Amino acid sequence: MALISVVFIILLGVAIFVLWSLNEDKKPSSAIEENGNPVSEKQLQIVDLDSKSRPYAVMINNISIARTYQSGLQDAYIVYEMIVEGGITRMMALFKDVDTARIGSIRSSRHYFLDYALENDAIYVHHGQSPQALADFSTLGIDRIEVAPGSTGWRDKDILNKGVASEHTLFTSIEMLEKGLGNKRTETNKDLLLNYSVDSVNYDEIDDVKDATNVKIAYTSSNVIGYTYDAENKVYLRDVNGKKHTDYVSKKQYTVKNIITYQVKNSTISGDNKGRQEFDNIGEGTGYLVTEGKAIPIKWSKSSRSSQTKYTYLNGEEIVVNDGNTFIQIQPKGQKLTIE
Repeated sequence: MALISVVFIILLGVAIFVLWSLNEDKKPSSAIEENGNPVSEKQLQIVDLDSKSRPYAVMINNISIARTYQSGLQDAYIVYEMIVEGGITRMMALFKDVDTARIGSIRSSRHYFLDYALENDAIYVHHGQSPQALADFSTLGIDRIEVAPGSTGWRDKDILNKGVASEHTLFTSIEMLEKGLGNKRTETNKDLLLNYSVDSVNYDEIDDVKDATNVKIAYTSSNVIGYTYDAENKVYLRDVNGKKHTDYVSKKQYTVKNIITYQVKNSTISGDNKGRQEFDNIGEGTGYLVTEGKAIPIKWSKSSRSSQTKYTYLNGEEIVVNDGNTFIQIQPKGQKLTIE
């Protein structure tokens, strides 16, 4: 009788172990904790989930002559790209808990970029501003650093000596920005914009997922952003108008882990003699999350200028993105998007 009891206990233990193992295998790689962050024993590389530091949101010059000298974008965990006057784009790069030694070149503010600094509770970094942005600084309570040569930035004399206009030669560093903080709040009061997973997310079971090895995002017919998937390294190689987009310091082509792309309506501000733009970005719409060779249909919604944009799958569940940097490409409505 004792022998039977021992055998029964052993068999019961084996059964429990097998059931536990099967249950573990069924857990999705992107399981979410109560605080909205992915569960894993690994450590995220792109951000520190325990960090409470506020990011810097830096306005980056993206006119063609300045693009040659762009520096530091690879260290940004999120980069927004949006249209400005003249059919060109400008970027806003977010840096958090990094020590990037050269960022730029720094450019002036446009008022709708402030919405995205606010949604990340970022300290806004710029040099100059439009009249609309100037009015919004105090109205919206923007914490900002206006980069100035000699204190929070510098003019690159080597570039100046090449005949490049002075407005394209201003750079900064994280160290210099920290010296310009003054009494600004340095602890964030918002959660991260995106939910990250340290393990590669399997999107295959989501409806309407398609392959995405080549992506073209047109801002105008003469300003087209391209991404080519590098399957070996599981990142996208970025180009502009068919030319590799490279960092001035490292000389390496910029790589992107996640691309979020969607369209909003823009229009020229009435009476503005520079052709500056208005952005109809409060509302909702559809777009794509592009990552690891896949394009996943998503919805976006933004309820106010300071509220965080919500990105969900078509079923309403909040998206989970792969561990890595994200470029948010907010494209003018009606422009061409190609995903192949």
